Amino acid sequence: MFMKTYAFAFLLLLCIALCASQDVEFTFNGFTGSNLMLDGVASIESNGLLRLTNNTSQKKGHAFYPSPVRFGSNTSSFSTTFVFVFVPEKSGIGGQGMAFFISPTNNLSTAMAAEYLGLFNEENEGKSTNHIFAVEFDTIQNEEYEDKNNNHVGININSLTSNQSEFAGYYDDDSGSFQNLNLMSHKTMQVWVEYESEDKEIKVTLSPVGKSKPNKPLLSYKFDLSVVLKDTMYIGFSSSTGSFPASHYVIGWSFKLNGTAPSIDLSKLPDPPRRNTKELSKVLKIVLPSVFAGFVLICVPIFIYMRRQFKYAELLEDWEVEFGPHRFSYKDLHQATNGFKEKELLGAGGFGRVYRGVLPVSKLEVAIKRVSHGSKQGMKQFIAEVVSIGRLRHRNLVQLFGYCRRRGELLLVYDYMPNGSLDQYLYSGHEKPTLNWIQRFKIIKGVAAGLLYLHEEWEQVVVHRDIKASNVLLDSELNGRLGDFGLAILYDHGTEADITNVVGTMGYLAPELTRTGKASPLTDVFAFGAFMLEVVCGRRPVEPGAQGERIVLVDLVLEHWKQGSLADIVDPQLRETFAIEEIEMVLKLSLLCSHPLPGARPTMQQVMQYLDCGKPLPDLMVSSMNYSMLAILQNEGFDSFVMSYSSQMTSISTQSVGT
Repeated sequence: MFMKTYAFAFLLLLCIALCASQDVEFTFNGFTGSNLMLDGVASIESNGLLRLTNNTSQKKGHAFYPSPVRFGSNTSSFSTTFVFVFVPEKSGIGGQGMAFFISPTNNLSTAMAAEYLGLFNEENEGKSTNHIFAVEFDTIQNEEYEDKNNNHVGININSLTSNQSEFAGYYDDDSGSFQNLNLMSHKTMQVWVEYESEDKEIKVTLSPVGKSKPNKPLLSYKFDLSVVLKDTMYIGFSSSTGSFPASHYVIGWSFKLNGTAPSIDLSKLPDPPRRNTKELSKVLKIVLPSVFAGFVLICVPIFIYMRRQFKYAELLEDWEVEFGPHRFSYKDLHQATNGFKEKELLGAGGFGRVYRGVLPVSKLEVAIKRVSHGSKQGMKQFIAEVVSIGRLRHRNLVQLFGYCRRRGELLLVYDYMPNGSLDQYLYSGHEKPTLNWIQRFKIIKGVAAGLLYLHEEWEQVVVHRDIKASNVLLDSELNGRLGDFGLAILYDHGTEADITNVVGTMGYLAPELTRTGKASPLTDVFAFGAFMLEVVCGRRPVEPGAQGERIVLVDLVLEHWKQGSLADIVDPQLRETFAIEEIEMVLKLSLLCSHPLPGARPTMQQVMQYLDCGKPLPDLMVSSMNYSMLAILQNEGFDSFVMSYSSQMTSISTQSVGT
C-alpha cells in the first residue's frame, strides 16, 4: 500500500514538473471572461477593456496573468505584444503612465502610486533584491530618475531610472525616419517586447495600432536577464496616476515563452474608450418629457443656464487654443475655492490674492493666485511663458499647473504647499515654530538646486527675478521650493535676454540692473546671496535704521567679517544649534554671491559645489569700503575705479576668520 501511494505521489510530481516546463502561450483579444488577477483600481469593463487606472489621482492598479511563468534558471526567451491606449482627464495632461513588468510576486501592496508607477516605493527603489524587469511608458518627466521628457519609453531593471530610454515613436520602414508618437494623444498603439536568451538582448518596438511591426526596434538593450529574473515569475501590467489623473487601458495581449507571441486579432478587440463619454439616451429621456411640460418649464432652465454662463464667463482668444491643456475653467477654480471665500484666503498683497482650493474632479489641492491684468499686447507672450514654466519639473520648484483668464484678471494655479512661505518662519515671532540650522541649511541647498536647474539644466534659461524668503514655500517635509514665477523670463541657451525693465524687490536687486535693466542668471545669484543672509541672520536685506537711514544687511555682515565676529550676526534663535564652521561658510558664500561686480559672483553650479561637495571658497577681498558704496560708484559710471579698487583690496586668509 505504501509503495502504491509513493508511486502515485511520484507520478503526480512528475506530471506537475512536466506541465511547469511546458512553454506558456496565451492570447487575449479583449479580456471578457478572462481570469486575470486584479488589484488596486484595476478592473475589466463590460465590453472587455482592461482598465488599470480610472480618473482618480494618486492611485495604482495591477493586472497579473493568473499563473506564475517558469522562466528557468537561465531565463528562457520570451515575446509579448499588447495594444493599449491612455485617456487623460484633461487633453494632453495626465500621468503617470504604465509598465509591462515581470515580478517574483503578485503582491505589490507596498508599492506606491505617482512616479513609482505602482512598482516600487521609497525604501526599495533601485535595490537589486526587487528582481523586477519592466518596460515603462512614462508620461511625466521626473528629473530625479533622469527621464528624457514627459513622453518616453524605457527599459527598467529594479529601478525607476531606465537603463535605456527613448522618446515615444517608431522608425518608418520606407524612409527610415523617426516618427513621434504622443502617449497621451488618446491614440491606440501596439507594443512588442522581446528577449532573446542566446544573444542576451531586449528589444522594444512601438507603432500606431494597425500598422505592421516596424523592422527597427525603438529600444535595443544588451542585458542578461538571468541575473534579475528568478526561476518562477509573474507577468502583468502596472499603472499609476499622480496629481493629474488619467485612465490607462490594455485592449489586447498575447505572450509566448520560447517563441514569437501570437498575433493579436485586431478585428476582435473591443472598441477603445471614447473621450468624455456621456449617456446621451439618458439625457434625452429626461429632457424630452420636460418639453411637453410647458414653455415656462423650458424657459426657467434656459434662464438659469444663461445666468451661470455669464457667472463663469471667461476671456478666451484664438491664440490661446494652442495652450488648451494648460488652461483651467473658471468654473472649476470657482468651485475649488468655494467661490473664492475669505476662509480659503492664504495671503494678499500688491501681487494679488492667493486662495487654497481643491479641484472638483481630481481632488488635487492647489493654490490659486488672482492677478489683475488688461488684455494688452504682452499677454500672449506672458501666457506662452506661463505654459512653458508649467513644464518645469524639479523637486525644489513649486509646480505651476496652468492658468485661467476672466474679466480683467489672470488666475494662476500652483501646487499647494501646506507649510506656507519661509518668511513666516523667519519673521512671525512665535506664530510659527523656529527652524533649526539643519532645516535652514537644507532649505538653502534645495533652493540652490532649483536655481541650478532653471539656469543650466532645463531646455531654456529661466531667470526667476524675484528670489526672496516670501517666494520660497515649504512642503509637508519642510523642503524649500522656489515659487511665484510671475516675473520670470525665458530665453535660449547661448543668447541673452532682450527684456530691459527693472523688476524685483529692493534689497535683492543686483546693482547692474538699475543701469542696464538686463536680468541674467548672475542677477539671480545676487538675489540668492541676499536670500542666504536672510535665512542665516533672520533679518531682511534692507531694514529701516535711526534718523531715516537704511541698514543694509550685506554691509553689516561684511563689517562683522572684518572684525572677526561673524557669529554675532547670526539669528539669535540659532545661537545654540549651529556649527560655526558651516554657518560661516554660508555667510562668506552669501557675500561672494552678493558681490557688486557680476564677474566676481559664482554660477549656481559653483554654488552647489560649495554647499554640497565641500569645495573650498576662494579668498574674498575685504576693504574699508562697503558693498553699497561700490555699487553706487559703479552705477554712477566709475566702473574703472571700482575694478581698480577691487583689485587692490586686501585678501583676508580663511584662517583669520575661523574657517
